[in-house]
Amino acid sequence: MHVPPELIAVINRQGAQAAPAGVRALVDELLARHGGGVQAVLFYGSCFRTGDDGEGVVDLYVLVDSYRSLSRTWMRAYLYKLIRPTVFYLEVPGEGRVLRCKYAVLSLSDFEQGTTRRWFHSYLWGRFAQPTGVLYARSDRVRERVQAALAQATLTFITRVLPLVPPGFDARQLWQRGLSLSYRAELRAEPQGAVARLVDAAPDYYEEVTGVAMKAVPFTVDVAGGASSHRYHARLSAWTRYAGRVAWGLRQVQGKLLSLVRLFKGLFTFRGGIDYILWKIERHSGVRVDLTPRLQRHPLLARGVIVWRLYRRGAFR
Repeated sequence: MHVPPELIAVINRQGAQAAPAGVRALVDELLARHGGGVQAVLFYGSCFRTGDDGEGVVDLYVLVDSYRSLSRTWMRAYLYKLIRPTVFYLEVPGEGRVLRCKYAVLSLSDFEQGTTRRWFHSYLWGRFAQPTGVLYARSDRVRERVQAALAQATLTFITRVLPLVPPGFDARQLWQRGLSLSYRAELRAEPQGAVARLVDAAPDYYEEVTGVAMKAVPFTVDVAGGASSHRYHARLSAWTRYAGRVAWGLRQVQGKLLSLVRLFKGLFTFRGGIDYILWKIERHSGVRVDLTPRLQRHPLLARGVIVWRLYRRGAFR
């Protein structure tokens, strides 16, 4: 699928906001920690949307040249590649407070593939169709590759979502539907209304990026409306819509299983991982699970029990 240069330009403009000083300090620490293997560092999520790193945990993606750069042992590097991405936790002192981030590590080539239609699940193209900043790139060529992949994620997202929206729709309906589908394809602990707030945080951007992307999707889409707001009509066959519903149903099953694996893996890769993940889930869902003294004495047992209790109490949707 051809990526229009206009789409790359729109996405770059949205992601060009200056990062807070605390986020820059985190990037510097990541570059020092992982050295020359880092190809790019991406900034996304709630802290990116608000431009505030003073509350919560900053979300970063670190793109590396290979998984061997993460570990000196081939076995651990193989595990990083087998269950992708690998999530780590980082704290850096700064300006009288502690800066916190969780960062996922993925190879640049896997990132590029994960934003295309060759990647079935929405884990990457669903995330990076949303506004994202490129905080660091090793070279101009790497930056161009990352920017093209972000634009590709938007095209993949819209192409996958179009079969599940009504024939007549606007940009807000399209993105709310698509983000809801992406959330349901993971163990995303999000409150009601979270998707609407995501779209409403940047309505002009979603309007503009939709208008540009519609020129490149592999469907016939008619456009009507004024200069600032458009209505779309997608001419899709009944079979295409049916296949789209089936595909999203499969993504939900696949995604929840993969999310459980990643969650369990994160309990091991995070320093203080159990406490962090419990806090994160409680913050988004209101579901709290306390660590009993017995579970604290047996961390391996605690991991399995916690995942089961959170599931039973509805923390995962």
